[in-house]
Amino acid sequence: MRTRLVTVLLALITAFLVIPGAAATADEQGGESLHGQIVQPDDRDQGVEGIEITVFQEGDEIVVAATDPDGMWEAELPGPGTYRVVVDQESVPDDFAVRETALLSDGEAEVEVESGDRRPFIVVLEMAGASSGGEAEQSESPSPEDEATEGDEGEAPAEDESVEVEGVSGGFGERFVQLTAAGLLFGLVIAVSAIGLSLIFGTTQVINFSHGDMVTFGAMMALLFSSGAAGMGNSLLAIFAGLGVAVLLGAFMEGRLGRTVLVALQWVSVMAGIALATVLGVFFPDLGWKVPLWAAAGIAVVMGAVLGGSLERYLWRPLRKRDVALIQMFIVSIGLALILRHVILVMFGANRTRYAGFQVQELVHIGPISMPPRDLVIMGVAVVVLVLVACLLQFTRIGKAMRAVSDNRDLAESSGIDVDRVTLYVWLLGGGLASLGGVLFGLNQVVDYEMGFRLLLLMFAAVILGGLGTAYGAMVGGISVGLVAMLSTLWFPTQLMQAWALALMILMLLVRPQGLLGQRERVG
Repeated sequence: MRTRLVTVLLALITAFLVIPGAAATADEQGGESLHGQIVQPDDRDQGVEGIEITVFQEGDEIVVAATDPDGMWEAELPGPGTYRVVVDQESVPDDFAVRETALLSDGEAEVEVESGDRRPFIVVLEMAGASSGGEAEQSESPSPEDEATEGDEGEAPAEDESVEVEGVSGGFGERFVQLTAAGLLFGLVIAVSAIGLSLIFGTTQVINFSHGDMVTFGAMMALLFSSGAAGMGNSLLAIFAGLGVAVLLGAFMEGRLGRTVLVALQWVSVMAGIALATVLGVFFPDLGWKVPLWAAAGIAVVMGAVLGGSLERYLWRPLRKRDVALIQMFIVSIGLALILRHVILVMFGANRTRYAGFQVQELVHIGPISMPPRDLVIMGVAVVVLVLVACLLQFTRIGKAMRAVSDNRDLAESSGIDVDRVTLYVWLLGGGLASLGGVLFGLNQVVDYEMGFRLLLLMFAAVILGGLGTAYGAMVGGISVGLVAMLSTLWFPTQLMQAWALALMILMLLVRPQGLLGQRERVG
């Protein structure tokens, strides 16, 4: 056992060493800067090249940056302070014009940059001659708010979104409808992310504190593969491909092959993935490619499932076999969360960003409700996923086995169910759903290395509110938590948004400890 543990540690160290370049990113990004992307108004995936952005401080010109073929630009700053940003109107193509917003007037804006801040600056183009009033300002409203709060560390992105929804003109009734829609959106994202957390607890009794960082992992992987996967992306794909094959071999060939042969095949798979990652990192560092966000999300879900399955197969199952106490496993999950979070920090940096092409969208008006198209897509995807998960649990053989193991692990094992294999499937499902939840949450808000941690307490609240160990309880609890969090901003400051959701959880524990859909259990 000790030899195998040392081998696993060496393999992981080798894997991180062969990932090229990006591991040093966090250290290289210690200075202050402004950055952004300028895209065509009729095609948000197409950048506009050659637009010049000049940055002044106290009347002195600091730096001039120009957009590249993808519309990306970045201006390095000498330090924190207040800067005046000027968009050169003459460098804008004749077909377009700079849209007036609350922060950008006549192509100029004042920006406050804090120490170590790599801050986005949003510039939106419109067709030349288009009206810049009313509707245009509403469609732009989410991005300046994100821009204004970019340097804040204390508030979760969801709270910024609630401020924006609350600011819609109208009386109490209209605000109530808007916040209900925003709460339903937020609750659906929480529900998708929390299903795996609930099922994992039901089948293993493990409180997986690292679940939030698995959410972050999915969002980061989708960002990586949708923006360009050269170097680090290729190496990660190779490593996770090797891990995935090893997990599948253990799932389907255990009991059919001898233990020695199976372990050898698994190690061959893992080492082959590491070797391929090394070859790609050393000999093909510039082999770049990217896919649309929907395809990147699919890759992220698969990688999240592999991450969850690998953790179960090579960490949690050995700990259970050694009869490690639940409190010790809880401490291990906290340590695992810290490891995942800081590895993501080192690899991707501490910057907050949005998925390219979804930063600014025209609002869609459905009666009193106004939402960007991306939020409607998020809600549709979340509803479809929740329905599919419910059908899986209710009508399929593996889903019924998951529910049986979650209800009573010992009884399920005595009735002939392979609980280890079912537990592995639960971790695969939980990891995939956590990654999908991260993509949806990042699409609605911003992507950063702490996004999953900020969502974690709300996921725990949803699971406890709905009933520990039940997938349906996580669905109901997630939607309830999202609605309470958003609607509370009608009467209370947005800073208390999460506090009211957690207060609802405490109230449920006092009134109905088993949760909304949980069942009473006899103790003793």
